[in-house]
Amino acid sequence: MPEKCKVAGLAQRPDMAGTLRRLLRLFLVVVLLVGASQGTTLAAPTSWDYVALGDSLATGYGAFIKGYVPRYEAYVETDTGLAVTRTNLGQNKWTSSQLLSALRRDPTFRRATREAEVVTWNIGGNDLRAARTSYKNGTCGGADNQDCLRASVATLKTNWTAITAEVLELRSTSNTVVRTMDIYNPYVRTDIVSDTWQSDGGMSDFQVFNRYIVKVNRHIAATSYTEGVPYAEVYLAFNGPTGDEDPKSKGYLSFDGVHPNNTGHRIIADELRKVGYLEIDPVALDPR
Repeated sequence: MPEKCKVAGLAQRPDMAGTLRRLLRLFLVVVLLVGASQGTTLAAPTSWDYVALGDSLATGYGAFIKGYVPRYEAYVETDTGLAVTRTNLGQNKWTSSQLLSALRRDPTFRRATREAEVVTWNIGGNDLRAARTSYKNGTCGGADNQDCLRASVATLKTNWTAITAEVLELRSTSNTVVRTMDIYNPYVRTDIVSDTWQSDGGMSDFQVFNRYIVKVNRHIAATSYTEGVPYAEVYLAFNGPTGDEDPKSKGYLSFDGVHPNNTGHRIIADELRKVGYLEIDPVALDPR
């Protein structure tokens, strides 16, 4: 081939490539239009990932059959018709500070939460339990022996707000079932007949300690309302409207008198289920 013809041929190839690209785009447009005219839609998800966060309640401690996490998983499957894959990241003895640290720094916790369509957490019982023990030992501090209780509540409230923010940074309530719960009082039976601090005007340990649980639960309710995260009213279910119902007498606690037994874990799962799944439509949900 003469040199002139070679140059002309090379000059024509970019135009041919451009023509092919335009034809391909046109073909794709036609395919999309045909699909739309026939009512074709993207496939809805058939499964959800569920990550559970929290302390020994989340691990199912005290339930020799099934804790609240797998029970709630089963409820979600029944109520939505979707298969659920559970990742339980609950840790025995954890406090709110430990859960917050994990959500901020642990890649496993962050990745699992980011990829989940269902997220639940419970936390705070161990924070308050440690302060109650100090109060009972007379080492809580302050003229009324309640300084550690006040400090524990302040820390827990701050951490709760931060935990909620971390979860919502990783997953939005617009496409995720994000649920939490308030804190029950397992010590009603023992505290209502105890008076550790004699200089408080005759207040029982129940009257002292339960006030701090109520303060935390009010913060949980307020934060949940503000951030749009529905919460299960476990305190009401376990302790009743005035807070003085003993969950042990109701048959909700295990052998240690602190953790829920099988019945108690079922009650917690039931309360989570009552909150529902109103924020999102399982059929229309984009899982990512």
